[in-house]
Amino acid sequence: MKDILQNIIQYTAGLGNIDLIKIIGTDKETVIHAAGEDKTVIVTGTLAQPVSDFIGTFGMPNLGKLKTILSFDLYDENAIINVTKQNRDGVDTPTVIHFETQAGDFVNDYRLMGKAIVEEKVKSVSFKGATWGVEFEPSIAGIQKLKKQAQANSEETTFTAKTENGDLKFFFGDPNAHAGNFVFQAGVSGSYTKTQFHWPVQTVLAILALPGDKKFKMSEQGASMITVDSGLIEYNYILPAQTK
Repeated sequence: MKDILQNIIQYTAGLGNIDLIKIIGTDKETVIHAAGEDKTVIVTGTLAQPVSDFIGTFGMPNLGKLKTILSFDLYDENAIINVTKQNRDGVDTPTVIHFETQAGDFVNDYRLMGKAIVEEKVKSVSFKGATWGVEFEPSIAGIQKLKKQAQANSEETTFTAKTENGDLKFFFGDPNAHAGNFVFQAGVSGSYTKTQFHWPVQTVLAILALPGDKKFKMSEQGASMITVDSGLIEYNYILPAQTK
């Protein structure tokens, strides 16, 4: 349980703009939904194996608090970490994650959010797909270049993209003022030409900094998606295009 909770925190709250997630669980799958408070990203995640303690619909609010509790080394491999459920309208629903040391001398109860409230606050997004202009596995070199351009153009909150001669290039700033560009991914198949679409620098950097196998997709229909497989959970980060 602890490793799953830590994984969820790292790949959602770790972006810096998410503090509430919704979990929808059945005996067949466990799915996570979240959205950035700044509206730059929508997240869905599917666990590799369903979690029986997570059957139901509920929310995890105040993720910073949960992160703090999980960081306590008192909750080691011998600790008791379980989910308390209550019967609501004939359905057993997760209500509390209980943390207790083996000796029972250090206890925390993390309160979960009820179904009605979390469904109002976090809408489930059914991504119907898109025609992806480019699709690739981002290279470490490309990610490092993105970090450097973000530093050189720290006043810019977004970047644009375009394929040129088979390479995907990212552009920062205004050509009439301070500006920079670089090849993010060389030798991509397909094309992408919608330079009027802008993408959030810090959100993209935060996602690409996460450990795990990654796939990057860009669509001229106004969305990009980065998929990250953490080993325990596969996350899809959908980035709606911004315009200026």
